[in-house]
Amino acid sequence: MKKIFATLAILGAVTFGFTSNVLAQEDEFSEESAATEQVDEAASAATEKVAEPAPVKKADAPEVAQKTEEVSMFKALKIKFIEGGADFMSFVALCLIIGLALCIERIIYLSLSSTNSKKLLEGIESCLDENDVEGAMDLCRDTRGPIASIMYQGLSRIQEGSDVVEKTVVSYGGVQMGGLEKNITWISLCIALAPMLGFMGTVIGMIQAFDKIQQVGDISATVVAGGIKVALLTTVFGLIVAMILQLFLNFILTRIEALTTEMEDSSISLLDLVVKYNEKNK
Repeated sequence: MKKIFATLAILGAVTFGFTSNVLAQEDEFSEESAATEQVDEAASAATEKVAEPAPVKKADAPEVAQKTEEVSMFKALKIKFIEGGADFMSFVALCLIIGLALCIERIIYLSLSSTNSKKLLEGIESCLDENDVEGAMDLCRDTRGPIASIMYQGLSRIQEGSDVVEKTVVSYGGVQMGGLEKNITWISLCIALAPMLGFMGTVIGMIQAFDKIQQVGDISATVVAGGIKVALLTTVFGLIVAMILQLFLNFILTRIEALTTEMEDSSISLLDLVVKYNEKNK
């Protein structure tokens, strides 16, 4: 019996010790897990703070609204044009419309007047080498532009001698120059009228502003600011119209100068061919 009780006592002591060790380990594990959870919660809180976007200042909201409400340059000009009033602004706009229409017409005409003069002269030379004057005239007739027209008129007098051909080319060249410079005077008139109308609107607006000062009896900025602004807008738009039309006019004059130089070179080359043809057929 004693051995049995001793054995049971030993087994109980071992079991109790093992159980206490297990419970102690479980307590340590629970404490470690609790500490780990606290660290994880602190890390997640820090991450949320970092990921959280910075609050937008209320003062930035008006700046965003101002950027959104920014208007384009064309719309701003349109608004200012309407503010300028219809009295003189309509005349300035009319100058712009008429001037642009004339400029576009001239640009199209000059574009259609350009000719490959080198190729045309080569074709005329080959025809004259074969004594085919009619073929050379047909070639000029089928080619558009003032250069071909001048050459056609010169070839039509080829039988009358080189002097007659030269006079014909010079005379008809002057006619073609008049065609190239058509409507240039009217474009220049629109360029001159636009700022003049603007200045007139400004002067009249200033007179009206001084009339208001006289009526009120006090020089106040609020009384005359609106009238002066409207008066100055007419001048601004008159100058803008003049600058736009001046750019188009300079381009047109450059094209006319280039065509004139090409006409002169082609006429000299044609006279050389005519002299060569006449010497060969003497």
